[in-house]
Amino acid sequence: MASTPPSAKSPARPLYLGPRIKRLRRELGLTQQAMAEELGISPSYIALLERNQRPLTADLLLRLARAYKLDMADLAADERDDYARRLGDALRDPIFADIDLPALEVADVATNFPGVTEAMLRLHGAYLREQQALAAQRGQGSGDPAADPVGEARRFVAARRNYFPTLDSKAEELAAEIERAGGGAEWLRKQGVRVRFLPPDVMMDAIRRYDRHNEQLLLDDTLPPASRAYNIALHIAYTALRPEISTIIRGESFASPTAANLVRRALAGYAAAALVMPYDRFARAVEARHYDIEALSGLFGTSFEQVAHRLTTLGRPGQERVPFFFLRVDAAGNVSKRLDGAGFPFAAHGGGCPLWNVHTVFRTPGEIVTQWLELPDGQRFFSIARTVVSGGGGHERPRTTRAIALACAAEHAGKLAYAAGADAQSVSATPIGVTCRLCHRAQCTARAEPPIGREILPDDYRRAAEPFAFAES
Repeated sequence: MASTPPSAKSPARPLYLGPRIKRLRRELGLTQQAMAEELGISPSYIALLERNQRPLTADLLLRLARAYKLDMADLAADERDDYARRLGDALRDPIFADIDLPALEVADVATNFPGVTEAMLRLHGAYLREQQALAAQRGQGSGDPAADPVGEARRFVAARRNYFPTLDSKAEELAAEIERAGGGAEWLRKQGVRVRFLPPDVMMDAIRRYDRHNEQLLLDDTLPPASRAYNIALHIAYTALRPEISTIIRGESFASPTAANLVRRALAGYAAAALVMPYDRFARAVEARHYDIEALSGLFGTSFEQVAHRLTTLGRPGQERVPFFFLRVDAAGNVSKRLDGAGFPFAAHGGGCPLWNVHTVFRTPGEIVTQWLELPDGQRFFSIARTVVSGGGGHERPRTTRAIALACAAEHAGKLAYAAGADAQSVSATPIGVTCRLCHRAQCTARAEPPIGREILPDDYRRAAEPFAFAES
């Protein structure tokens, strides 16, 4: 039986867990009425708890832990540090750039006024969505959220910090079973599913196909070993972990079937990675190998990109690792995947900063390139970038080369093999912006557009090296 945490015995301050309770309820697929009946309280009280208008009592904490078989220590963990971080991230928006907002004041608001904090976060979220809608109207003639299913799916994952505990826990149990069975293909055989590898012409351009009638999982026989293992794990995720995936998205209202399918695909990919790289074993290996991506790839039989992707998901309470954000772009700068676990202020629209090495590693294919980055507000990050290739496997079969970047806040860089011994604050860093329209650095020869809200000076008599000269106010 889990021990009662100190905060439940003699709380030093009220415990507000509104967002956590709401996430739990949604993951379990419960209405406020159903949860209230199971806990013996009123639905209106559940609503107050979720809005952080009432603190969680020790008695109710016990009821939650017993009703849903949760670890009390994890459930009772105060989220105010997370609130302070999220509020700080929101207040770093360029719209607040001219306001002095000391970190201590931000922490005080998050600690003493959780309701106000939640309101500010919702308001900022609404502001960002409105900006996205306006951009869609300008670029596509429509502000309908259904016009941006990719953005909707990304927001769904980002809102949960790219961490889904139920998938990780179930996948860890299942991975142990698969290992005892002798691998994914053998485990499937015992479930009555045969794995077969067939030539591309027989597969008719598919790399994975499930033949329900004959209970066969068919895979392209030109797939490299890492892709074979991942696609087998993906099939297991879609079948054996279907209930857990469905529970997470049950009750969500997506603007289009495409958005719902993208979210389901993201969750299945998450589960597949958790099967191939089980949380506890992977987290321990990450520490032992100092986040050396190539070493981890060899250890788990996975690709560079699969390991980089998995590194963004290590948010288990008590077993957290360095928070990373992940970006994948093509040679034209189009973003095909974006995962945020480090609070990086991605641009919702427009291109990224060309000074970031993720856009230049195409010149050195297959090589790892590192870079220290500094944003206009002084935040520093450490970036690891490399090209990755998909497709191919035969003569005249097309290959696609993309670049991926995995980056973390500068204060965590010392834990990485790539930055061992470096002083995060004194090392020279490349000044970058989120995107040209939100970057107010005057001396930038790489600028493509002038910043929002700044007047452009005429160049009748003087032309600077930079594409635009703009007024200071």
